[in-house]
Amino acid sequence: MGAIAPSSKYLTKKMMGNLSLSEANVIVEFGPGTGVFTKKLLELIGPKSKLIVIEINKAFYDNLKQRFNDPRLTLINGSATDLSLYLKKLKLHEADVIISSLPLAVLPPLLRNRIVLSASDSLSKNGKYVQFQYTLQSQKMLEKIFSSVKIGSCLLNIPPAFIYTCSKE
Repeated sequence: MGAIAPSSKYLTKKMMGNLSLSEANVIVEFGPGTGVFTKKLLELIGPKSKLIVIEINKAFYDNLKQRFNDPRLTLINGSATDLSLYLKKLKLHEADVIISSLPLAVLPPLLRNRIVLSASDSLSKNGKYVQFQYTLQSQKMLEKIFSSVKIGSCLLNIPPAFIYTCSKE
């Protein structure tokens, strides 16, 4: 867990505000924690959309399993580095949107790279990878992997956050 408080409604809105979630077929969430983004994603995605939520922490996973009961949702207790395997098992080819709350700045560099490469490899041609962080430390790494990296900010969050919106093209 990389936060001192759950993500604010303002950060949630900025993370998802420019995405066509109701039209997306496959949406993935990395590191849902307490489910703040998960709850909003379920409100915004379409009736035929698939939401794949990957949480490595067993306690958070168990809590999410109890809180959410939606046929569009698949909860996975595992690592974001294995996204392509999970998609394959679910007979899905790629993700249209990936939302990440993972604290990249505090992860070892090799793991950080594996997570972001996993996202890039599993993202559709026109897909979006949206990641929030509390520093700009990940900017250079993201710019090496994605051809487009746009940075926004959300001051109405504790602590204030930067939002990276990345795409392959």
